[in-house]
Amino acid sequence: MSLTASTFRALRHHNYRLWAGADLVSITGTWMQVLGVNWLVLTITGSATSVGLSLVMQALPTLLLGMWGGALADRLPTRPVVVAAQLAQAALAAVLAVIALTGVRSPLPIYAVALAGGVVSALGGPALGRFGAEVVPREDLPNAMALGSIINSAGRILGMSVAGMMLPITGNAVLFAANALTFFAVIVAVMRMRSSEFHELAAEEHRPGAVLAGLRYVARTPWLLVLLALSIVLGSLGRNYQVTMAAMSAGPLAAGAGGYGLLSTVFAAGTVVGGFLAASRPRLTIRLLLISAFAISVLQALSGLMPSLAAFAAFMLPIAAGAILVDTTVSARAQLDSPDAMRGRVLAALGMAGAASGALGGPVLGWLSDSFGPRLALQVGGVSCVVATLLAAAALARFRKTATGPAPARVAMENA
Repeated sequence: MSLTASTFRALRHHNYRLWAGADLVSITGTWMQVLGVNWLVLTITGSATSVGLSLVMQALPTLLLGMWGGALADRLPTRPVVVAAQLAQAALAAVLAVIALTGVRSPLPIYAVALAGGVVSALGGPALGRFGAEVVPREDLPNAMALGSIINSAGRILGMSVAGMMLPITGNAVLFAANALTFFAVIVAVMRMRSSEFHELAAEEHRPGAVLAGLRYVARTPWLLVLLALSIVLGSLGRNYQVTMAAMSAGPLAAGAGGYGLLSTVFAAGTVVGGFLAASRPRLTIRLLLISAFAISVLQALSGLMPSLAAFAAFMLPIAAGAILVDTTVSARAQLDSPDAMRGRVLAALGMAGAASGALGGPVLGWLSDSFGPRLALQVGGVSCVVATLLAAAALARFRKTATGPAPARVAMENA
């Protein structure tokens, strides 16, 4: 991997520089809140299952309302929607701070805030993604996505580290209040952007049936269906490493909490490496997606055989890097090879696939780990992902040979 000026080419654009800086601040605050919420729920209930339920509350609205959010993003101006979503999330973080300060001993108010935050994300998330595509020219969008992965990983590491240091000193309320303030960094950045440097996408005409039109577009676009299906399999059986790393640390590797922390750090470092790999490539193609998916699936199956913490950690880094390559390429191809007026609904479909994989994969891998051991869970998941990748490759090759439909479909197959 060689880092050149082209690796950071999206940063040449004034609007993207503002967006990237604000994104880092916001993501850092978000992960501070994630740690605070998990710890608060665990303190109140003493139950890890209750912590998992709060994650389900956040994901559920995306599954149910995501396509409505996509339709809004394709119809409305993105800037006002982004600002409104940031204000709503800031208000919810402030509510969490109040809950923490008042010493509530029931998780129900926290679940209610998590559910409300999920609704805001479901309705505002596609507009956020569409807006992010308008701050750079089309040819620099894959690079901006890759740099976004790096920012996401850096913000996660920074947020969890800062929260870990602050929590014993300040308590949960300060973490939530700090997160509330970070949303205003995004609002300020949006307000300071130059309107003349936006690359606005074509908007959908105001007409009824936009949600059904989005669902029909996905259902009638075979290559997109294959990418979404592959994403769900890889994301559920091949991506929920927070479950399998914990199970391996507590079980076969006998590494305890310290080993789990080490593995989480290595995995986070791998996501940064993957972001740089994606950013350094001139194009993100379906061929790259399939090669990366196959490689990390094989590595996952082999990782279950590793006898020591060091050997297992050595597998985590390339797996995490490859996962970022897969995610970035799926997002890039799904957006760039679909009509601009459908962009918000395509982003919503990607979000729904991500939510589904998270909701399905955690319980399935947890059950496999509890019932048959984490080594077998990794092997079953890895082999399943290998099979899914090979089936996806065969399907996409077939579609490529028969792609004679609308221009976007032909372009997508040419990019394979």
